Amino acid sequence: GVKDGRWTVLQLVEALGFCLENTDPRMRGRGIQLLSQVLLQCYSLLQEKEVLHLVLFYESRLQDNHLVIPSVLQGLRALSMCEVLPPGLAVSVLKAIFQEVHVQSLLQLDRHTVYSIITNFMSTREEELKGLGANFTFGFIQVMDGEKDPRNLLVAFQIVHDLIAKDYALGPFVEELFEVTSCYFPVDFTPPPNDPHGIQREDLILSLRAILASTTQFAEFLLPLLIEKLDSELQTAKLDSLQTLTACCAIYGQKELQEFLPSLWSSLRREVFQTASEKIETECLAALRALSACLSRSVLSSDSEDLLDSFLSSILQDCRHHLCEPDMKLVWPSAKLLQAAAGASLRTYHCITHSVLPLLLEQYTKHTQSSQRRTILEMLLGFLELQQKWGNVEEDESTLLSLQAPVCSVVFSALLDPSVQLQLVGIKALTVLGSLQGFLSSSNLELVVDHLIRLALHEEDSQSSEAAMKAAGSLAPTYPKVFSGHMVPRLEKELQSGPPLRCVSSSEWEESNHNHHSLQQRCLQALAAVSTHTSIVRETVPILLQHLQKVQKGTEARNTQDMISVCQNLHRVALQCQQDAEGCWYFHQTVVPCLLAMAVQAAMPESTHTLPGKALLEEEVLAAMIPVISAATTHLSSELAAQSVSHVVPLFLDGDVSFLPQNSFPCSFQPFRDGECLEAQRRLVALLMAFVCSLPRDVAIPQQEWLLRELLALSCSCNCPFTATTAAKCFAGLVNKHPAGQQLDEILQLAVNRMEPSLAEGPRRTQALTLLLWVTKALVLRYHPMSSCLTDKLLGLLDDTELGTATADGFSLLMAESPDVLHKGCHADVRIMFRQRFFTDNVPKLVRGFHGAGPDVKANYLKGLSHVLNHLPKPVLVTELPTLLSLLLEALSCSDRVVQLSTLNCLHPLLLEAPQIMSLHVDTLVTKFLNLTSSPTMAVRIAALRCAHALTSLPTTVLLPYKGRVIRALAKPLDDKKRLVRKEAVAARGEWFLLGSPGR
Repeated sequence: GVKDGRWTVLQLVEALGFCLENTDPRMRGRGIQLLSQVLLQCYSLLQEKEVLHLVLFYESRLQDNHLVIPSVLQGLRALSMCEVLPPGLAVSVLKAIFQEVHVQSLLQLDRHTVYSIITNFMSTREEELKGLGANFTFGFIQVMDGEKDPRNLLVAFQIVHDLIAKDYALGPFVEELFEVTSCYFPVDFTPPPNDPHGIQREDLILSLRAILASTTQFAEFLLPLLIEKLDSELQTAKLDSLQTLTACCAIYGQKELQEFLPSLWSSLRREVFQTASEKIETECLAALRALSACLSRSVLSSDSEDLLDSFLSSILQDCRHHLCEPDMKLVWPSAKLLQAAAGASLRTYHCITHSVLPLLLEQYTKHTQSSQRRTILEMLLGFLELQQKWGNVEEDESTLLSLQAPVCSVVFSALLDPSVQLQLVGIKALTVLGSLQGFLSSSNLELVVDHLIRLALHEEDSQSSEAAMKAAGSLAPTYPKVFSGHMVPRLEKELQSGPPLRCVSSSEWEESNHNHHSLQQRCLQALAAVSTHTSIVRETVPILLQHLQKVQKGTEARNTQDMISVCQNLHRVALQCQQDAEGCWYFHQTVVPCLLAMAVQAAMPESTHTLPGKALLEEEVLAAMIPVISAATTHLSSELAAQSVSHVVPLFLDGDVSFLPQNSFPCSFQPFRDGECLEAQRRLVALLMAFVCSLPRDVAIPQQEWLLRELLALSCSCNCPFTATTAAKCFAGLVNKHPAGQQLDEILQLAVNRMEPSLAEGPRRTQALTLLLWVTKALVLRYHPMSSCLTDKLLGLLDDTELGTATADGFSLLMAESPDVLHKGCHADVRIMFRQRFFTDNVPKLVRGFHGAGPDVKANYLKGLSHVLNHLPKPVLVTELPTLLSLLLEALSCSDRVVQLSTLNCLHPLLLEAPQIMSLHVDTLVTKFLNLTSSPTMAVRIAALRCAHALTSLPTTVLLPYKGRVIRALAKPLDDKKRLVRKEAVAARGEWFLLGSPGR
């Protein structure tokens, strides 16, 4: 009635008069409860006059019997949300609560109501409450004092934070407010199991920390508390104290820290020198960095002491001498402390490095062992990396610039050392020095290039070689002229050097030839690695393409592998160019036409072309060219991609070779024509696929409908599996991006009409299945309505004796990420959670099909199901586990090794993430896993042992009856002939031995 306007609240009060004035407190409580419930629903409808009378009424009732108080508080909570609350009433209500209610004697919910009233008034009546001065703070302290419930504490902590952040008067009650909150530090709270409120220990820690680190007024009380907790034995207390100290340093200054700096430094130093915990060490270093930064930014008066200098002097005094100790025991802890302080500000960096860098250089020269030199250089590297943080070296202040010659000498000597580990640190240091603009002179830069070339090409250890190439790639964008003018020509010269002459013995020649081949491979890798700037790419890409053409014309047996190697390095260059529009377009318009021209030339009839060039048409080489063309296309702008597609598609449909370099071919290029002599040309559809399936979605493909029809015909009629598959993938990639509408529906219907007869019978059933799988995947990814129809066709084929196994394996193709087409990187239409949707729509059908299938095809359903489950996000799988577990256990008994392996891989994470559910089937799991440890397939044995190992995450009480049996059974794989199996057996058996031990 009140909601509808038929009654006013005051009329309701009059109607409740008998209850509200009743002598029985329970009856009065029921009357006020009803009134409060109405107010909680109708507070927004109240008039100012009604609110005034109600507030006065409720205030008077705060003196009533304790049974009435909870309902009174609910009514006041409703009134605290009224926008028309007259001025002064908020203060009046809070004064009444502070004076009349002993809050901590109330139940949790009623205490929460009091906090809610305070919160409401603080958000709407801030100025009125501030008028109370420090009395408001004192009143709240009384309300909160002794609170224990985490739900209430979160609200109370927020109120305290607002008191400080919104500048309420704390008056003489600063220490009391600190005491009433700091008594919870460090937070010791473990949420009960199945807690519906979801409050975590971390929530309380962060809320309390926000209070403690919100004002400098707490410093004199907080810092002694933090030092006390740091000196305790409790790890969680140490961590919490360190993190709180770091947070406080954001607002503290020298004044707050001055008295406590010696004690803080002593505690931090002790923890870093003695702790075995990486977490505590990390937090100590973060706290030291924060302290140093705090002292660095404090503004000094002319007569005040500079605490930063004295603080850094203490750090240097306690740490510097450890860097000179011959046994080097405390070298790293000392270096970490010094680097933490140096990383706080440019001022601290200059102060620390001025003292430490000359000492490190001296120690490097003094020590002769590679291991000791490596340690010293790693410390030096840490300080060099800090210089990166502050930008370019400055001539007037930088210690590093004054030590340019000895620093370079030390780094270069490390690069010449026979120790690979020292070389690797030297290469890192070289990269950092190169990143400091103005540090390396031109002569030093030439030396850098010399060292990098030597390490990249001639260093026996592959780690040093790869690190040198990576360093060259990092430095090349900073010094493009140096690398373009010095490194690239030398690499080109090495690459073009001929093989050794056969004037020595056969074995020596073979070794020499092998070394020459290895050198060429490293040259290719180095050219690719250094191609990280457009000007360098313009130099290296022609060299790589020229070498590919040279290899294509060669006659050596390893030409195929050499071509693959060049393509892999071109792919690396393409990936490095993607973020630079100019470099990306240069690479595309240079490399793509060249690769297509070479492939077209190789695909010409043999009568007009020599046989060696045919290596380019081998599957492995074409497969290596696909990612090159794809990576060169995916990041093109729509305008440039449209320009390119206008040349490439006519090449395949019309034979238009005019845009290709060296375009004088002996006969026409017609890959979609019939005829055995054109089989080689048809293989090049793989390159068309790489291009058109990588285009941005908004790029229109010329003659697309004709192209789709040709691809469809080729995928169904071609005898070559490679060509048929690439045509199917190309068709699917285009269908996935095709705009919805009549044209797409027609082409899909045409595809279905072509597939159905071929699937039913004939010699090309496998090609038809491949096409069906790829088209289904294309439609599943974009949630096309026709995907369910095609999926049903696949489910029907699981019963087929000839295609059933291949269809089951096809479910992996549907769910897995495809490397070359139909993924987000090539702009495919991939909807979120398509796997979950596929699971929901089709797993019930797979389960029904399994139960209704004959014994000879049941394995197909299990294999399909295991493929789907293996690619499903684990949280989704865990929720569906109870309904599917019995089927998964049955799959372990299947004789198909693929089914066994897939199921084991599926069960392994479930043992770790859903131990309670899995423990219900522990007997079956133990038996199945132990049986499969004797499988003839090594991968199955390894997976079964991993699952046996993961069983130990189940509740110990469930596993103990099986402990002896498992340990005896796992003794056999300890003697397995395969090392990887033995390794897994040792790990699993060790965990079972420890099962039930104290402390586990």
